[in-house]
Amino acid sequence: MSEIWLRTGEATVLAADGQFTDAMPEVMIGHVKGPVGHAFAAMAGQVAGHPRMFVIRDLNQMVRPATMMTTKMTVRSTDYVELLGGIVQAATGDAIVDCLSEGILPKQQADELCMIIMVWLDPRCANNKNLDKRDLYRTNYEATKIAISRAITGEPTVDELIANRKTIAHYALEGVFED
Repeated sequence: MSEIWLRTGEATVLAADGQFTDAMPEVMIGHVKGPVGHAFAAMAGQVAGHPRMFVIRDLNQMVRPATMMTTKMTVRSTDYVELLGGIVQAATGDAIVDCLSEGILPKQQADELCMIIMVWLDPRCANNKNLDKRDLYRTNYEATKIAISRAITGEPTVDELIANRKTIAHYALEGVFED
């Protein structure tokens, strides 16, 4: 595999019925000496409301490629941070290691690459007494693997996007253009 300078990917995996555990990670993958590496280093430190953390699978188990995780929305509670730095981080870390073991990410480049993953965690999760933590893990694990795979393979391709331009529309447009 040639050097990877900047690859991007995203995925959405929907929650089980009655849960708010949809996962929508956005991934940037690149060489530590390239633009992703520079952005990764610039993320060191914290910004109020947007925690940044290395992805670990457990204590003393930081993943390779080194990965920085942050949120796509402002964090307003410690309960939210605990879910983010617990179940979401564990699911993300496990997905990254499985991408290495399955050959989705190149093992031989694991120390030359880094990743930034922006995650979505619905704020309702933090206060949901009936939160299905298994589903929260499942959605984040599956979506992270898909997003990484799409980044590495360049999916969807330009040809796919052009081919489905008239048949697929953003879900928020449903009913907007109907007469």
